[in-house]
Amino acid sequence: MTTHDYDSATLRPGQDGYAEELAGFQTGYVQRPDVIRAAARADDVVAAVRYAAAAGLPVGVHATGHGLPGDTDGGVLVTTRRLDEVTVDPVARTARIGAGARWGAVAEAAAAHGLAPLSGSAPTVGAVGYVLGGGLGILAREYGYTADHVRSLDVVTADGTARHVTAGSDPGLYWGLLGGGPGLAVVTALEVDLVPVTRLYGGFLAHDGRATDPAALLAAYTRWAATVPAALTSSVAALVYPDLPALPGHLRGQYVVSVRVAFTGSAEEGERLVAPLRAALGPAVTDTLREMPYAESPTIHNDPEFPHAYYGDSVFLSELDADAVAEVFARCGPAADAMHVVQLNHLGGALARPAPNAVPHRDAAWLLRILSPLDGSSEEAARAHQAEAFGAVAEYSLGRSLNFAFGGGERTEGLYDADTRKRLADLKAAYDPANLFRRGCDLG
Repeated sequence: MTTHDYDSATLRPGQDGYAEELAGFQTGYVQRPDVIRAAARADDVVAAVRYAAAAGLPVGVHATGHGLPGDTDGGVLVTTRRLDEVTVDPVARTARIGAGARWGAVAEAAAAHGLAPLSGSAPTVGAVGYVLGGGLGILAREYGYTADHVRSLDVVTADGTARHVTAGSDPGLYWGLLGGGPGLAVVTALEVDLVPVTRLYGGFLAHDGRATDPAALLAAYTRWAATVPAALTSSVAALVYPDLPALPGHLRGQYVVSVRVAFTGSAEEGERLVAPLRAALGPAVTDTLREMPYAESPTIHNDPEFPHAYYGDSVFLSELDADAVAEVFARCGPAADAMHVVQLNHLGGALARPAPNAVPHRDAAWLLRILSPLDGSSEEAARAHQAEAFGAVAEYSLGRSLNFAFGGGERTEGLYDADTRKRLADLKAAYDPANLFRRGCDLG
């Protein structure tokens, strides 16, 4: 397929290349569009939106497939993987990022100029989709949400118009696009700030969850987290590794609870800050804390790089009851009927600062996430299990994070407070009154 021939980049069910164009990281959900438009340039997106509007068909967007909203049938699907430009302006400290670019490519381009993006933990995730959901990066407590640093967006609105959107030119649309989800326009590129970070102190402390009381570990971690500066961003995660031959022997079937750390200060200061945590937790099974180039920061979380099926959700917490959170960890640990990955992110710092965008729940102190692989289990079972587990912290819940709502695309409750939801609805009525963008987008 010649990507710059628009006609030849139109695919329908049964045609060669149709299934391959739908491939992505998430394998648990199936997309069956009537028409795929493989965009090689912004004009292709304009043409696709105009075609869909004239035919009365809904529009969805597919980039890397990390954040698919769920199963979808019919309509027009715009694939953006070819819009993968990354251009760095080292003087302005910005990057122009195409809708199909991944964080790894952005980090590599920025590193050549002594800069870094406010990227997430996985280099394979699509940068633009992640930013539209807010963008909770590995340096989030120091710099805030990635969406807070967007200079401009190039979009195609439901009337088939290409627009260059800034906070000055279109303040309402700019506000709603960042954190408001995929319902207002198709974003083809954005310009975002980079930060002068070339190295950091980081890594993880992994503990045997069966030999360590997870409740005591969580209590020690949360006490420690309350003492650290905003330049240190951390989380704690737990999972039972499957007993698979592909895994190293020391991980197969093991229950591992890990504290992950990213700190932009010196290694000496990092060691001083982490020392009380090490003393409280005792010897770790694995300790990878070290000074590293920013390019190695994905090793802090070691997110899987292979496509697989999963369902996930999250809750923002106003405060943390260590016993209640420990109950969530316990329900998703070795006693659970299926594998679940639980993560608790420490928020606050720059994340609490107001910004001219729709990213909600900035007063949250913590974000609790559960991701359930679907290989061998159903979405219904995962959904029921997660709902039961999150029930342990219901009294502290403020809402959910759009970036970490994987699957079940109809689940919109709790994503926004009432005022934000009302403002987004007004923008939807103004920019997409026919609800053309009702298929959702791949947020990542």
